[in-house]
Amino acid sequence: MSLRGAGEPSTASLKGKGSADEVREKFTQFVGEAFFGQMMKAMRSTVGKPAYFYGGRAEEVFQGQLDQTMAQQLTKDSASKFADPMFDRQFPQYAQAKPESGLNDLGQLRRQ
Repeated sequence: MSLRGAGEPSTASLKGKGSADEVREKFTQFVGEAFFGQMMKAMRSTVGKPAYFYGGRAEEVFQGQLDQTMAQQLTKDSASKFADPMFDRQFPQYAQAKPESGLNDLGQLRRQ
């Protein structure tokens, strides 16, 4: 089962449009901002308007901008933790191009 719609390009046609790092970065940005944006929207919907000190439409606009900025920051900080496994599953040809890092690189750091 594919998440791709009928009008969307295949992953084979995406290969020439950018490097694996660029595609992974854009995918992570999209997934993170969509996830955190919806999370902020859901959180705001659970809280009613205050009886006093309500700023009206201006406050709602500012709150929307604040939520967008917080979603972008949360995406930068932590979206790769759940977007990377999704990316590897959806785009296996790019996942193979991912450089290995982590504990394997520590073996190269030896004192001489």
